[in-house]
Amino acid sequence: MASGGPEIEQLIQLLARLPGLGPRSARRAVLHLIKKKEQLMLPLSAALDRAVLAVKSCEVCGNVDTTSPCSICADPRRGESGILIVVEDVADLWALERAGVGQVRYHVLGGVLSPLDGVGPDDLNLEGLIARAHDYSEIVLAMNATVEGQTTAHYITDRLTGTNIRVTRLAHGVPVGGELDYLDEGTLSQALKARTVI
Repeated sequence: MASGGPEIEQLIQLLARLPGLGPRSARRAVLHLIKKKEQLMLPLSAALDRAVLAVKSCEVCGNVDTTSPCSICADPRRGESGILIVVEDVADLWALERAGVGQVRYHVLGGVLSPLDGVGPDDLNLEGLIARAHDYSEIVLAMNATVEGQTTAHYITDRLTGTNIRVTRLAHGVPVGGELDYLDEGTLSQALKARTVI
């Protein structure tokens, strides 16, 4: 049921498409924006207009930035570690950056292999990765611990077989602060297999 004019309804519908926002949350957000039109809605509208024109995908790694190559690829200190971290999506890259993983470079695949969804090797930025891989001493596969993520990691590992590049992956298992009683069997099993010496 419409609670405002077509412009308001369209705004609600568009916001409801965003991750984490359903129709109710979108309605509350729109109402808040309308109440704070001068302080929020107008600056947000202007920022969106600028972002549409300025944001682009990095031609080197696939990150999003206002320049290409992006600020990470353009930073000469980033290449000194010799580490290239491969991620599924830009959100994963941003999460690793927030965690402060160090002076590394990244490669964004743009998804994972998923035959059921019709996503094959040609649909991902895999050839770009293979071309870049020889410039690094270590490739870290930071895929999600899903069947598709692990399938993609195995595919990349197979493609890099025979090179002198060290291929590693993120550790999986018990999270910091996690209690064993609350973990699923798969996580516990993986944690036991990946145990390390203290």
